[in-house]
Order: sequence, then C-alpha cells, then structure tokens
Amino acid sequence: MKNFTIFLCCFVIMITTSKLSFAQDALTYSSLVSRYYDLEFLATIPEFGENSGNFSSYDRHSKYDETTKTYIQWEANDDGSGYIRKEGDDIVVFEKEGPGVIWRIWSALAKEGKIRIYLDNEKEPVIDRPFRALFDNFDNGIPPVNFTSLISTLSRGRNRFMPIPYNTHCKIVLEKDWGAYYQITYTSLPKGTQLPVFTGEYSREDCFVLAETDRYLYNRGFTRKVYDNEITENINSKARGNSSSIVKNIKGNRALTYFSLSLDDNYVSDKEKRMDLLKNCWIEIYWDNEAKPSVQVPVGLFFGALPDASPYRAYPIGCIDGRTFYSNWFMPFSKNAAIRLVNKGSMDHAIRWSIVHSSLKMPAESLLRFHSERNTGEKFDSIRKQGRQIDWPLLITKGTGRFCGMTLHVLNTWEKPKEEPLTWWYGQWDKKTIDWWWGEGDEKFFVDGEKFPSTFGTGSEDYIGYAWSAEPPFALFDSPFAAQPNTPIDGNGHTVVSRFQIADNVPFFKSFEGVLEKYKENRWGENKANVCEYESVSYWYLK
Repeated sequence: MKNFTIFLCCFVIMITTSKLSFAQDALTYSSLVSRYYDLEFLATIPEFGENSGNFSSYDRHSKYDETTKTYIQWEANDDGSGYIRKEGDDIVVFEKEGPGVIWRIWSALAKEGKIRIYLDNEKEPVIDRPFRALFDNFDNGIPPVNFTSLISTLSRGRNRFMPIPYNTHCKIVLEKDWGAYYQITYTSLPKGTQLPVFTGEYSREDCFVLAETDRYLYNRGFTRKVYDNEITENINSKARGNSSSIVKNIKGNRALTYFSLSLDDNYVSDKEKRMDLLKNCWIEIYWDNEAKPSVQVPVGLFFGALPDASPYRAYPIGCIDGRTFYSNWFMPFSKNAAIRLVNKGSMDHAIRWSIVHSSLKMPAESLLRFHSERNTGEKFDSIRKQGRQIDWPLLITKGTGRFCGMTLHVLNTWEKPKEEPLTWWYGQWDKKTIDWWWGEGDEKFFVDGEKFPSTFGTGSEDYIGYAWSAEPPFALFDSPFAAQPNTPIDGNGHTVVSRFQIADNVPFFKSFEGVLEKYKENRWGENKANVCEYESVSYWYLK
C-alpha cells in the first residue's frame, strides 16, 4: 500500500506540472481531462471569451420579457421535457459555437432513445447510441463502464464527467423515447483556442489518462498533490468561549495548498461538544493584510459537515472519519495569510491543525483569491422585489472571478400526517399524505448582468447530481464533485448537500449572481408549524 501511495503521489505531481492555459496554441485531450482535478487553474484570471453555462430541460414557460422588463411564469416547474427546437421527431437539446468543451452530462431518466452528437458541422454524428448507453458503456464497449469516479450514479442521478471538445460547432439531438430530464454543462473558450478533434473513440493514451484520473479522484481525501518547496506546520489551537485567536500568520508570495482540522477523543464521545464546535467555531482567513476576511464560515458548514460530523469524501473538501476535516482548495496570496479561529459560543474548544503552504513560481498578484462566506439569504427580499419570488440567493458578488460550487444545509421538519399513505413513507408522486419535498428549485446563474441566466437547471437535487429525491429511499452518497453525507431516512430533519464545479467552474468578469429556487417559506403548513430553512456557503475566486 505504501508503494502504491508513493506511485500515486508521483503520478499526481507528473500530471499536474503541465499547467492548462487557454493561451496555449493547442490543447490535448489529456490536458482537458486534467481540468477535473486542477485546483490551481481555479485561481487564474479568466481570459476574454471564456464563459460557462448549461443547457437543460427546464420549463420554457419561464421567460424574461425585454419590453416590460418583467419575469414571466418564473415559478414554472415542468422541468423534464424542455428543449431548443424540434427537427422532425427529434429534439435539439444543445447547440453552441466553438471552441468549447462539454464537461458534464446528467440525466434523471436516460432511456433507449438515441443521443446523437454532431461536432464541427460534420453531417455524421461522433456519438450515435442509446442515451442510456452514454452512462452505461465506454467507447462502445460491451461490458458496463468501469470509471467509478468519472461516470457515476448518485441516488438515481446519472453523471458523466468526460470532456467532449469541439472547435467550431456542437449540436446534440435526442430522439423519441430518450427519457426525461437532462443537463449539459459546457465552457466556451477564447477564439483561436485549438482543441483536439473528438471522434467519439478513445486512443490508448486517452484511456490511460482517464483511468489514472479516475483512480486519483477515487483516492480523494487519502492522497493530495505534493507541491514543490512545501512546508507543513502542525499546530494545536485553543478557542475559549466568546473569543478569537490567531492560528497562523504566513508571510511571503505563497499559497495555502492544504489544511486539516482534527478533533481529539473527547469530541468523539461528547456529541454536544462536537456539534457546538461545528456550529460556533468559525474559520476566518485574511489575505494580504485585508481588513475583511475572505473566508468567514463555521467549521461545520465550510466542510459540509452539519449538524454533526458525518464522514464523506469529496475532492476539494471532506470529513474522513467523523473527526478529521480536510481542504484541498488552492489559496494563493502575495504578502501574507492570517488564519483565525473565532469561537462565538460559550464552550472552550481545542483543535489540531495541519497547515501546508508552498512558494509560488509566479507573483500571486496575478492570481485570484479564494473566498468562502456563510449565507442565510440576506438578499432574498431584494431579489423578490425584482419579481423573482422564489430565487433564494447563494452568492451575489462583483468583480472578476470564478464560481466553484457550494454547500447547502437545509433544516426541513414537519408534523407527520395522521393519514396512512398508500405506499411506503409518505406515498409517491401525486399520492402523498404531505408535500414535504424542499428540492424542486432550479439553480440559476446570472453572469455579468444577465437578465436571463446562462445556467438554468431542473431541480436542486439535479444540480447536485442525484434525482427523484422526493421518492424514497433517501440515500447517502459521496463522489469527487458532489455529496450528501447527511439526510434523515424519512427526509424529516437536517439535510446537507455539496456540489463542486472544478472543470465546469463559472467564470465572470463583472458580476455573478447564483440563486437556488426555494418554493417553501421558512414556516409553512397548517398553523405554520413546519420549517424549511436554508443556510449555505459558496466557494469562489475573486480578483
């Protein structure tokens, strides 16, 4: 096992030393695959012509009227069958000029109707096979697909993270009986970028790159990239009640490349103390002597571990064993990084830190800064005044940067109905004894002042990567780019979900507004006895 770990670390160093840059004359398929784990790239300033979005089956009744400047049927929720246009009996679901890359294809119900992908204005599709086979087979092979990290099923949601590049044009068509619900996430690249020609088949080299990447992502949380000239510092910090303390002040042109927090045995046996730490101890990080912290989040929320330390492993963050939390986010700074622990509760706490930082080969002033803040929907009322009654804000920011994902904590409780359901739990479909489900809301990303979002999803669980969660069973799962480490088996209580956008990050130049539709009020039902409250943390980079 030790030899394998050494090999894997050497492999990670090897495949991450060649920095992907849109300024290159030509990009290889290998360099595109590296985008799925290249956290350093997230700190690079977007280039002119770089933008991301998605095409999905969202309800086309939702529109923005340019004449009246109003939002029409913004709460429409028939999100399973939308499309761009029809061509005969087929539907066009994606069409974009190049150069660009499709990073993710998701579906809640992929069936036997074919998907046909046409690239660079060719008359013959590079992919012409049943939609379901896109998630079941690799390279038209007979055995089921065997990349467990790149192609996965998360609680019934089908996810395919394999890049499909196009140089001049891409069109995707679905034929009759293709299924229901789809999302296709893409990035458009600056004009002149040369991408590899994708034929629908994979070379031997491509197969090895995908296999090695899949293996690396599987070992998330157990291995990490080792940087040149890195320094590891182990620190025991104490946070007395209602006080704050400096954990570490790092000086120089460097990057914080990894840190972990570990709890001692007292926290394993004392649930109350453990939950208090996760809720009331906040991580604050200040870059370059700034007055306001760029990271300001409770420990539990930052690591996606609420209300208790449920173990899970995602790629950027995770909780390995219920007591050790890790962060792989790449965080550059040019002068200093000040890490503080702020205790907003009355209990005293102690945490063991392992902080890793390394020197940079370039001035950090040319890189973006990592940001993360707790959000409880403070700007919800101002959005509602715009006529968007259900758009609960995840992140609203100005400047140039990249949005890289979020963690959402939902407190969803209700009085159990007296009526017996016809099927298990509370029934299914339209025969439920109570309509408790919180996750119908679509994600919407408005980039650089857009009135209509360039990302318009089909449901909260679809954005995460799973599907049909209002129907039991209510599964737990983790993966490199998404996780649901906590949800009650009947849905009644605390749910935590995370989604990380690494290859499919969303660049912006002037502003970014990310929202998640929230259909239920904080208090709902008879006598307002039921609760549906959100809190979230976004992860983004900013110039």
